[in-house]
Amino acid sequence: MWAKVQGWVVPELHLRICEWLEQCADRVRVLMVFRGAAKSTIMGVYKAWRLYRDQSVRSQVWAADDNLATKMTRHVRHILLTHELCRGMLDNTAGVKQFWTAEATDLRNPSMAGNGILSNATGSRADDVDFDDIEVPKNIKTVEAREAVRARIAETTHILVPGGRKTFIGTPHTHNSIYEEQIAGGASALKIPLFRFSTRFENPGTQKRFTIGFTPEPDGLTVIMGIGKFARVLRERTDYRVANGQVIFDKAPGITLDICSGSAWPAYFDRAEVQFKRRECKTFNEWDSQYQLHSKPLIQVRLNPDRLRCYVQAPLVRETNGQIAMFLGSVPIVGAVAWWDCSLGKITSDASAFCLVLTDEKGNLYWQLAEGLTGELAEFDDKGTLTGGQCHQIRQFVQDYQIPAIDVETNGPGGFVPPILRRALKGTGCGVREQWSTLDKRKRILDGFEAPLSMRFLWAHQSVIDGPAWNQMRDFNPSVREQPDDYLDAGAGAITQTPVRIGRIVWIATGTPKKDWRPSSGVHEVTLDVS
Repeated sequence: MWAKVQGWVVPELHLRICEWLEQCADRVRVLMVFRGAAKSTIMGVYKAWRLYRDQSVRSQVWAADDNLATKMTRHVRHILLTHELCRGMLDNTAGVKQFWTAEATDLRNPSMAGNGILSNATGSRADDVDFDDIEVPKNIKTVEAREAVRARIAETTHILVPGGRKTFIGTPHTHNSIYEEQIAGGASALKIPLFRFSTRFENPGTQKRFTIGFTPEPDGLTVIMGIGKFARVLRERTDYRVANGQVIFDKAPGITLDICSGSAWPAYFDRAEVQFKRRECKTFNEWDSQYQLHSKPLIQVRLNPDRLRCYVQAPLVRETNGQIAMFLGSVPIVGAVAWWDCSLGKITSDASAFCLVLTDEKGNLYWQLAEGLTGELAEFDDKGTLTGGQCHQIRQFVQDYQIPAIDVETNGPGGFVPPILRRALKGTGCGVREQWSTLDKRKRILDGFEAPLSMRFLWAHQSVIDGPAWNQMRDFNPSVREQPDDYLDAGAGAITQTPVRIGRIVWIATGTPKKDWRPSSGVHEVTLDVS
């Protein structure tokens, strides 16, 4: 009825949404639909219908800010004032931000109210809490911002009356999206991407034949090339042809290609509209998240941890035929850098990050350690023996991994650390080098990681991948000054330093001479003619 009043042609997509909203009775629900699908508009009609069925229902709409939340309450108010079936439910004096229906039974809590996600709603009560686009670019830039949103979501649990329900409506804007998190926690979900099927071919080079990998829907194929201003939606029989389950080109496209089928709204998102939307997207991540509902950040991930190559071996040092050698599995290791970005554990400071990067003779890098040190800087007993603290932990790493030297970042609290660390490492044969950096930390991190990641010669131990460094890489945003990046900073310091050739075994109590296990051509005597 409302569609007729508005002059809408109702697509099957909207019927699916309406049926799901009406029939899904689970207490936590997630509605993920591609951008431009009018999901918030349909949600507004649903909320008006719900009040039409029961005027005692109390709803709170939470959005990224007050203005966005008020858009929903204003929309529902307009429907209640103008819909034929809703006459008398509201009068024109009803507020826009919140309102009560004529037969509302709780004068303390409105029939509907809109709140920004960071607003205070302590003391409120509601039957429904609806989260409409609470995940937007401005509140997902940093881990702290995302955690603040999650804290407010958790707070709404105490607003709901027994039997109350949460509904999340939106599209993902980051890799650890709130919507996917709710689904993983057991929420019921309706996900409708723009295309039901989509296969991507990244940097295909000279490839001319592309296997589709799915059975095309009746609407046929949509073949999209590139992203941003160079994006094009190609034409069948003009740009390509389809035969035997393959898309075939006479001339290789040469750039990233998406082959799609099963449009959720073909009448609205026709070829011209899809091309327009694709050209407006700055990155593939933006397209994937906003139209295909993949949980990815809108910006291009500069340090993609998926490009790390995982290994599980620990380095071993052994002596064979009088020669010392270090191996990682069967790979000879010829160098190492250990970097310590010291922190004293204050609330606002970074973690005290210690990283170790090994190098083989081919130039591959192996990120062996990314550890956070805890406790006091160093603890000594009455006799001056090291008994605990961060320096004690480093001493153990030196012994376990035969580290010949440690670079200490002397910016900030690290200025007085090297003398203490030297004392703590006395007798191990491990040196301490002071490093002062004036380069912007974000640039230093990019300089250290981008080339090894792009060229795939950076390996990482399983413990590094399972630790906090992985998330810091995924979340790293060069445009944000303050963000968790301590492990990246230490790792970049280790990577950018010239590898230290491991020339001796540390911590040999007998005092036997250190032997050089680095590859060499031996010692030769030569005679020079200087006449």
